[in-house]
Amino acid sequence: MAATLLNKALKPIKHPSFLSSLRSLNFTSLATNPSDGGSTSSPFTFDNKEKDNDSIYLKPSTSNATPEKKTTSVTTPISFMTGSIVGKRFYKKVTTRESDDGIGWTVMLDYRTLKTPSKRPLKLPTLALAKAIAAEWEYQQTDGIRPFTMPLMKLACTALERVPLTRTKVIEHLMKKFDQDLVFCRAPEDNTLNAGFFGGKQGEGLTKAVENLLKKTDDCELAAIDALAAAAHSLVIALGIFRGKLQIEEAIELIRLEEDLQVGKWGLVEGGHDIDIADLKVQIASATVFLGLSRKNSLFD
Repeated sequence: MAATLLNKALKPIKHPSFLSSLRSLNFTSLATNPSDGGSTSSPFTFDNKEKDNDSIYLKPSTSNATPEKKTTSVTTPISFMTGSIVGKRFYKKVTTRESDDGIGWTVMLDYRTLKTPSKRPLKLPTLALAKAIAAEWEYQQTDGIRPFTMPLMKLACTALERVPLTRTKVIEHLMKKFDQDLVFCRAPEDNTLNAGFFGGKQGEGLTKAVENLLKKTDDCELAAIDALAAAAHSLVIALGIFRGKLQIEEAIELIRLEEDLQVGKWGLVEGGHDIDIADLKVQIASATVFLGLSRKNSLFD
């Protein structure tokens, strides 16, 4: 299975097939002046700066004075990446707009441009990804913003903040565990409860080919591959998804092969195995969707 999967994962293709469909949302690019400036107790940071050539306008006053142009933003708190509730919803409308330089797209919370925890603009490569992340913000409840329901936003922050600074380390970490990849491990036929088994050393040519492939990825692709590999405990399966050779359900079936065998033998633990399965589906599906929507040849871009 490992050899077949490797061939599928590394076989060149022009356009990986996108595996999920996303309803097209009618987001507008016009921001309006909100009725309030947000709660002062919010963990989010609100910035207001003067800028001569900004494309977002606040509503002019009723006087004849020339309307003043401003740019405002809201910075996501560091705690957003931990998964805890980070504060009540402070915005009414979520929209998307093209970035000021015309390269990329941003998400707007009311009239504010959304920023990452390090105060970098959340500048996304495609409109499709911007709309998907806007949908995550749109469906937050008024009593609290829940980052664990926003996997695409978290992956975007990782791609924009972590990957550019630690690209070499991310690739080194992925390659360090390549020899012990899940698909390389084989259980002996006479496997007993006290027996262990490990993967073997992979060929230098194969290892180099995989490393070179990772080096050619962009930041969004590497962030998605890293997330997939972490969830799957397999870089090979992650690359299979990356190259469009594995669909989400196929990948999950391969990832859970050994545990499903154990469940079939010993039974499923409610509140344990079932939660693990649900969590795995979210991690694999969200990273796959992020990967597809971040590509400029996305079906929804």
